[in-house]
Amino acid sequence: MFKRLIAFVILVYIMGFAWFALSLPQSSDESADAAVVLTGGANRIDRALALLEEKKVKKMLISGVDKDVKPRELAAEYDRDEELFSCCIDLGFRSVDTRSNALETARWAARHDVKSLLLVTHDWHMRRARLELDNAVDKEVSIINDAVKTEPSLNILFKEYNKYILRQMAAWIGI
Repeated sequence: MFKRLIAFVILVYIMGFAWFALSLPQSSDESADAAVVLTGGANRIDRALALLEEKKVKKMLISGVDKDVKPRELAAEYDRDEELFSCCIDLGFRSVDTRSNALETARWAARHDVKSLLLVTHDWHMRRARLELDNAVDKEVSIINDAVKTEPSLNILFKEYNKYILRQMAAWIGI
């Protein structure tokens, strides 16, 4: 009986990994009040800036910015007018990981009375980022996935799947 239980758990784990790896979240064509982009990977900020410029969002938060970075430096790095950064983009300096990104975003969204939010991160990172954000923001805030397409390695997918499972289990028990 014990061997069957272990075999069943392993089978569920493998099927879950297949689902996780083969059905990565996609980008969105929807609009929202605001966007949050989680730093830490290529093309994430580019995607969020495009959403702002296409007027799909009115403002955005870049969460997880190094405390030494200045808006004018980001404007120069992304070849954008400083005015865009001063009017419509806030930099979040408090987060260091996905969970603190979500907490920082929740505080920012509440301060700005955000009712709908586009979440911009890599496709392989989206599920865990969304899990954290769902647990952090007010339940009345509508969150829309806007995944940046990547070609993740099997190693990245495997690590992220395990982080996702562990975070899901922690959330179930209230941690």
